[in-house]
Amino acid sequence: MSYAIMIVGMAVLTFVVKAGLFIAGNRIAFPPLLRQALEFVPVTVLTAIVVPMVLAPSGAAMELTWRNPQLVGAIATILVCLATGRQLLTIVAGLAVFVAWQLLVLA
Repeated sequence: MSYAIMIVGMAVLTFVVKAGLFIAGNRIAFPPLLRQALEFVPVTVLTAIVVPMVLAPSGAAMELTWRNPQLVGAIATILVCLATGRQLLTIVAGLAVFVAWQLLVLA
């Protein structure tokens, strides 16, 4: 199967699903349990994307050492978030630790 056909098919399917829910608007009432479960989707998707990049940045085996700047930056980000609860400060601090670790420690 051609990749172009597959990509177009996925785009059409995604558009139909999202447009259908958008057009239906408030006429569709989800059960409370489903609505509660859907609240966890963004966090779950973000976790599924970020965790493999942090734990295995080369894509092969897990790198749980101090020489892994992604892991050090993630730990710093978690600590800043727990300490302050401020989103922008958390992002800036995590990026600063990640970049500084690459430039100063691993150089």
